[in-house]
Amino acid sequence: MPVEFRHAASASETPLPATAGQALWRGFRGKCPACGEGALFGRYLKVNDTCPHCHEEMHHHRADDFPAYLVIIVVGHILVPLVLAAETHYAPPVLLSMLAWPAIALVSTLGLLQPVKGAVVAVQWFGGMHGFEDAKKARAPTPTR
Repeated sequence: MPVEFRHAASASETPLPATAGQALWRGFRGKCPACGEGALFGRYLKVNDTCPHCHEEMHHHRADDFPAYLVIIVVGHILVPLVLAAETHYAPPVLLSMLAWPAIALVSTLGLLQPVKGAVVAVQWFGGMHGFEDAKKARAPTPTR
């Protein structure tokens, strides 16, 4: 049986995001912010060096600790009022509180970390930050006369 090789689509065949929100949503879903098709992550938090679909370079990103800070803020702002409401209105047993709240915090933190990192990388890509300057210049429309 012959093997059929498919070539990855070029960047010109895939629509570029028109807005930062579109790029952000692509990154949040773990997709390439340029084409929206290729996987942004090779592993849980390891960003692929290039998009497997459109070959856009992603190794420039500098997300560092910013996604973790954002996740801590989001989870904290959601979880703290829930903990306070549950503890004051229902007063669950201490053992239940000691097991449930840290587990909920851990699951929600790990669940949000990759999407938030994807969104941060996508915003950097769209804005031409931290090494993505050439990519932004390449997607800029050329003036016509």
